[in-house]
Parts: sequence; C-alpha cells; structure tokens
Amino acid sequence: MVPWWAKGSHKGTSVVVKMENPNWSMVELEAPSEEDFLIGSTPTGSREKLRGKNAKQLTWVLLLKAHRAAGCLTSITSTFLSFGSTVRRRVASGRTDDNDIETDENKAVKTGFYNCIKVFLWLSLLLFCFEVAAYFKGWHFGAPNLQLQYILSVPLGFKDLFDWLYTHWVLIRVGYLAPPLQFLANVCIVLFLIQSMDRLILCLGCFWIRLKKIKPIPKHEAVADLESGEDSFFPMVLIQIPMCNEKEVYQQSIAAVCSLDWPKSRILIQVLDDSDDPMTQLLIKEEVHKWQQEGAHIVYRHRVLRDGYKAGNLKSAMSCSYVKDYEFVAIFDADFQPSPDFLKRTVPHFKDTEDLGLVQTRWSFVNKDENLLTRLQNINLSFHFEVEQQVNGVFINFFGFNGTAGVWRIKALEESGGWLERTTVEDMDIAVRAHLRGWKFIFLNDVECRCELPESYEAYRKQQHRWHSGPMQLFRLCLPDIIRAKCVEEIQYDLSLLSA
Repeated sequence: MVPWWAKGSHKGTSVVVKMENPNWSMVELEAPSEEDFLIGSTPTGSREKLRGKNAKQLTWVLLLKAHRAAGCLTSITSTFLSFGSTVRRRVASGRTDDNDIETDENKAVKTGFYNCIKVFLWLSLLLFCFEVAAYFKGWHFGAPNLQLQYILSVPLGFKDLFDWLYTHWVLIRVGYLAPPLQFLANVCIVLFLIQSMDRLILCLGCFWIRLKKIKPIPKHEAVADLESGEDSFFPMVLIQIPMCNEKEVYQQSIAAVCSLDWPKSRILIQVLDDSDDPMTQLLIKEEVHKWQQEGAHIVYRHRVLRDGYKAGNLKSAMSCSYVKDYEFVAIFDADFQPSPDFLKRTVPHFKDTEDLGLVQTRWSFVNKDENLLTRLQNINLSFHFEVEQQVNGVFINFFGFNGTAGVWRIKALEESGGWLERTTVEDMDIAVRAHLRGWKFIFLNDVECRCELPESYEAYRKQQHRWHSGPMQLFRLCLPDIIRAKCVEEIQYDLSLLSA
C-alpha cells in the first residue's frame, strides 16, 4: 500500500549544467523525486538504477567543481607570478619609481638601499622556513616552558645538527632580538599616542574656532582704502607661476592670474617656464605675448640650466633686478586658478602688521567628485586645511607653507635665506626658517583657490612621492637650527631677567 504522501507522478526538477570548457558536453541532471526518499515503494532493481544514476550525477558535479577550482588556482598563480616578476624586475633595477635622470651618487645610494632590503627579505624568508620546520618537528616553545639554563648547560645534548641550530637561534632571539624589537614596539606605541593626542587637540581647537567664530580679520582701514580706490594702499605685488611641461593647464592659470582685480601698474606676472619641450615653450611664450598685447604686465622667463627644480626656478626669478621694487610676492602653481578678488582678500592683512610674513589660502578642487580616489583626497586635504592649518594659524601663527596659493612678504623671504635647493620640500623649508626668524603666518579658510586633484593612481603616487620624500631630510637639517633658536631665546630671556 502506497502512503498518501507518495501519491502523484512528480519526478523532480531537471537541472542543466553547462561546462565552461568546450571539450565538455552538456549533461542533464535530474533532481531526486519523492519516490527516492520512500523505503520499499520501488523495486530493488529500480532503486539500484536510480542509485547508479545519482552516483553518475554526483561525479559530473564534482568534475565541474574541480574544473572551476583549477581555473581559479590557475588565475591566482598567474597573478602572483606576474606580480613577483614585476617586483623582482623593479628591485633589480635599483629603483621603484619612474624618476628623471639622477646623479651617480643618488643611484649608488638607492642601489645600496635596495640591496639591504633584498638581504633582509631573504633572511626573513630563511628564518620563516626555519620556524615552519621547527613547528612540524613538534617544538612549541613558550615563555614559561623555555628552560634556557638547561639548554646552555647541555649545548651538545641534542641528536642532530638541526636541533642544535634551532636552540641557539632561540637563545639569540631571546637575548639579542627580542629587547630591541620590544623597544621599537614601545616607541611606536608612544608615537601613536602622541599623534592621537595631537589629532584630538586639533579637533578640539577646530570646534572652538567654529563655536567662537574666530577668523583672521584685516584692518578696517586697509579694506576701506581698497574700496575707495586710493593708490596709497595698492602695494607692488609680484606674481610668480612656476611651471614645467604644463601643456594642459598653462592657459587657464595665466588667464586667471591676468584677470586679477589689481592696478596694472602695481603688479607684475612672471611666467617661470622650466619646460624642456620646445613646442611647449613656444606655446607658453605665445600665450604670454597674447596677454601682453591685451595690456597685462606679464613677462616670460626660461632657464637654460634647470638646477634645483622648483626651488631653483623661484630663486632664479627672485634674483632679477626689478624684484627690489616689489613688496609682496604671490605664488601659484600651473594648475591653480585664483579668483579675481584674491589679492584684495589677502594683501590687506599685511597692513600695520610688520611681523606678518605669509598669508596662505585654502585650496578648492574642481574635480573632487570625479572618482573614488579624488573623493578620498578631498577628505584628507579638507582635514589638512580645515583642522591642521586653521588651528595652527589661529593659536600659534605657524604652519607649513603649501607651496602655492599664498602671498609672501619679500622681506621675510630675504631674511630667512631665500629659496634653497637642499630638499624636495622647499615650501616647508622656507616656512620653518621664516618662523625661526620670528615671522608669523595667517591661514584664510574662507578664501579659496581652485585647482585639480590627481585622477589616476599613477599621478597620485608621484605627487605623494614628492610630498613625502623630503620631510625627514628637512627635519635632520633644521633640527640644529631649531635647538639653537630655542637656546638663544632662553638666554635672551634670562639676560632680560638679570638686567631687570
């Protein structure tokens, strides 16, 4: 008698599996029906036939999974092999970045540095293999179970050489490697706590600025003089646009600077072209000539010897004889486009503040929503401007010069030693030296200068390489000056107390 739940002729749902390899054929797999789960409802031969059919279906499914797993492993293996060959090729060449032609000294230093990295990597792999072999031999040393005195007293009590080597390696680790590693770990923890405290203080300072609505305000007399159009407070301003092979953005930057709302007779624009492409030089020269025809006070300068890169370019421009007639200098990179009222919102802060050396403005990005990379950069740089530079500018009147979109008092540059080519962060270098000389800085968070963010990873990587390759070198160069300046201040303070 067939139970009531076995009534009907439902045989299950058919499943069609298509193999990716064209050498495989298509197989129809039949899902189990209700009869397959009934004991005694079908004859023995039928059950054996169904069992054989299900075994064949399971075999095809396993083959399909094995085929997919093999394809996945093949893809992963090829990816790792290509990655390894790329790393080996770049490390063997002694460099990991596509830089311009470098000196033999730099190449020798980089080659030695990467040789040290290769030795360290090979040593790490060797020790890792050693640890894996020891693990499979059953050695699981823990701090409480490691009897060093017994190992020292019986150094030759082991059966083979491998045992002897491992025990001595453990002694070396405990006695010589563990203490410095623990010290470095503690140093990293301390640095992390210091950085966290710094970020916390900066965020609290930013909240306080927002709460109290604190911002630098220029003298009312300076703003009134600009609005009335009096020539007495239109100081001579020099504008510099350093560029090198900027074929895509030179027109926008030159047009924006030539459109600044400032008397033509009291402004001079220097286009400092370091391009090595003759066609780019010709295009920039024609653009400058076009604006000269329209009445702009603009000149074109090109260096034959490109010593010092951007710092050398700015230093060469400041050595011109006519620079002594100007009081301030505004610097814009080739991809920056200031608004027409840029000078009217920055220069008034210098009036009646003789110790003010720099007015820095914020960057705004025209392509911040282009892709995920630009959005992440916008978040990072917004924190840099909104929190770091604004808080440091309000409370201690010092921050790092961003290299562009800022106005310097030429006297501050000259007293600080001018532009130096000793590091790749010449903007940070001049800011530190100027601050040690007693000059103060102002950051204007409400004055923005338009620019573009790198949209590709390669361009972003090159930009970050330029920004991060020089700070440690600058720290080493400026640390003696910082210590000496603090000592001089303390001595002067002590002498003033004695004289009082």
